[in-house]
Amino acid sequence: MKWVLWLTVLILLSGAFTVSLAQNNAQVAGKCMTCHKEKSPGLYQQWFMSQHAMHKVTCIDCHGAQKGDKDGFMHEGGFIATLVTPKDCGACHQKEATEVENSYHAHAGEILNSLDAYLAHVAGGEPAAIKGCESCHGGKVQIDPSSPNMLSKKSWPNSGIGRLNPDGSKGSCNACHTRHSFSASQARKPESCSKCHLGPDHPQKEIYEESKHGNAYYSHLNDMNIDSDRWIVGIDYFEAPTCATCHMSATASTAVTHDVGERISWTLRPPVSKHKDNWQTKRADMKTVCLTCHSSTFVDGHYYQFDALVKLYNEKFAKPAGAIMKIVKERKLMENPASFSNEIEWIYWELWHHEGRRARHGAAMMGPDYTWWHGIYDVAHAFYFKLLPEARKFNDPELNAYLDELIKNNPMHEWISTPTGDIKEKIRSGDMQKTYKDLFKQH
Repeated sequence: MKWVLWLTVLILLSGAFTVSLAQNNAQVAGKCMTCHKEKSPGLYQQWFMSQHAMHKVTCIDCHGAQKGDKDGFMHEGGFIATLVTPKDCGACHQKEATEVENSYHAHAGEILNSLDAYLAHVAGGEPAAIKGCESCHGGKVQIDPSSPNMLSKKSWPNSGIGRLNPDGSKGSCNACHTRHSFSASQARKPESCSKCHLGPDHPQKEIYEESKHGNAYYSHLNDMNIDSDRWIVGIDYFEAPTCATCHMSATASTAVTHDVGERISWTLRPPVSKHKDNWQTKRADMKTVCLTCHSSTFVDGHYYQFDALVKLYNEKFAKPAGAIMKIVKERKLMENPASFSNEIEWIYWELWHHEGRRARHGAAMMGPDYTWWHGIYDVAHAFYFKLLPEARKFNDPELNAYLDELIKNNPMHEWISTPTGDIKEKIRSGDMQKTYKDLFKQH
């Protein structure tokens, strides 16, 4: 009977401790709200109007820290952390946090080891890398014990989507659900994505605005039911898709996901595009979104044309350009030793990283101007009149032999040494188009 008595005492003590802790948290939460309502009223009002406030989620619930947390510190009677990470959010939003952890977004901070960050540091400098790269991709948050909030000014504020957090988690939920309203409706809008997905190398914002999807969205924004708790395309709204519609949000047969790569079949980021692992399943998932508003014939036609454009870029430009650079590097033809200290490296970089990506993304998102004028047109100009002439300057026998073979015997390139009249006749007869027929073959 003694062990029953002791167990009862322990339960009562535990309950008393829990009540005491809850009371302490309530007191701290009250102090947070009272102070921030005066000191930072905009922040307070964002929270006060949010779903968090409606469900009695207070400051300490998100900012409360545990002893041993690297970024924890005492503040007005509470042990808190300024930084709120996906691990913190996952205490309530476990499914979403797990999906984010497995997504492209969570790994965006790994750009720190890529050529993008290298360029920012050497051609620019550390301030450019911090404000220009880490602000979108996320950087490693550094601890500074002398700082009032324990965070280094060099790495905070930082809401980069792939932020590397002191607790080991990756990502930043407030990159899309901005603090302190953390609105789902805001994250559904394309403007939420356009802080990062724009510009010369991945202009998804501009392509979307050019496309009929973007045109329909901006024309019918008031009909999009953006503020609805449930947001299923074809049921709760149907006028247009947004970025979230295609990559994350629910359909009648597909659940919401926070893994933005689940419906992407090609990876368009690298110099040569590749199908992703399990790409057929991913494409089928994306098609469930398309089929909400379009017929299967329409959707299949889009992918038929899109795949051909990606393969055109790969076979006509990306692979030959890569082969040229491989010869240049293997034969040590460049004058300067550092990466990007030679003109040909910049030409090649912009060919695939800027023009090539624009073409591929334009085709993916039905933006014709970006597919051609800002895309393949620029790729072709850079390939024929920048990359090839720069390669010829080395006057290397092996490289020259490769270039001669490419131009004279590859039917996709022989046009450049053919009289205009003969080319026009081949276009009229359909012979020119036959050069590209294999690009339309389906896997």
